[in-house]
Amino acid sequence: MLDYRLDSPRILIDFLSYHETIKAHSQKTVDEYYLDLRNFFRYIKQTRNPDLRSLPWDEIDIRDVDIRLIQELTLTDIYSYMSYLSRDRIVHQNSRDQQRGLSAASRARKIATLRSFFNYLTNKVHLLSENPMKDMDSPKLQKTLPKYLTLTESIELLESVDGTNKERDYCILTLFLNCGLRISELIGINLSDIQDDALRIVGKGNKVRIVYLNDACQEALRRYRSVRRPIEGRDADALFLSSRDQRISKSSVHALVKKYLSLSGLDSSQYSSHKLRHTAATLMLQNGVDVKAVQEVLGHEHLNTTEIYTHIDNEALRIAARANPLAKVKPSDEETQ
Repeated sequence: MLDYRLDSPRILIDFLSYHETIKAHSQKTVDEYYLDLRNFFRYIKQTRNPDLRSLPWDEIDIRDVDIRLIQELTLTDIYSYMSYLSRDRIVHQNSRDQQRGLSAASRARKIATLRSFFNYLTNKVHLLSENPMKDMDSPKLQKTLPKYLTLTESIELLESVDGTNKERDYCILTLFLNCGLRISELIGINLSDIQDDALRIVGKGNKVRIVYLNDACQEALRRYRSVRRPIEGRDADALFLSSRDQRISKSSVHALVKKYLSLSGLDSSQYSSHKLRHTAATLMLQNGVDVKAVQEVLGHEHLNTTEIYTHIDNEALRIAARANPLAKVKPSDEETQ
């Protein structure tokens, strides 16, 4: 965990504290904001002070950044920074690979960070009268549809489960495929979160939602809990346990998902636990579940995040196309000659 209070100016500390406490964003999100803004201010200081251009990037101190410097920033400065990210920024900072230029997706995330920061200064603490980001466009992103398993592939994945921890592993895959959980949500489930057919899930930003369990999930949980060994200590209430009698880790879940993907004949390099979340969403929508209901199940804050799944190839749309009374009307032979 990063401690942004050690090398940040007061104005940045206040912004990050706002997201950590008032907005209840995860530590990972706050850390990403911190790294993005530290990088931005290092760039601004280096471009404005020639004496800093020979200094190693990591040695540029931003603790003297204040509202006066920020008030001087314009949209031109933002565009200049984006150009630097696009052309000169090393992609992997701690790697021998010196490839330069961040992807459009990476730049879009950094723009989102800056937009959030300047919105905070303008609308929350009223330290800026003019927001330099107001006319800033995000990089155009290539739209890609999420990868997912078909119903047949999902069944084959479940049927591949075997071995010492088969009840646990089958239950994990069943919850992924039926409830669309994030991996952090799954490993965080406690025994006390299960109430009959309802499962309490703590999602992003510690937001709690209730997911209802279908028959398959309830049966998988029943079978796993019948063999789950009772333990003591801090992880006594954890639902899924490792072989060391501790709450199962993300890496262990990733590994078991990859293992069974391979056993079922699927390319484990193309799929992951998050792809099982995509699968759950896709199968629900393909079988008539309303998109807003899927939004609630997945814990998406915005509906447009869920709507990407509505663009996935859907057999129901083919059936609808074939049902059109004009579907079999073809040009006459004379017209085609």
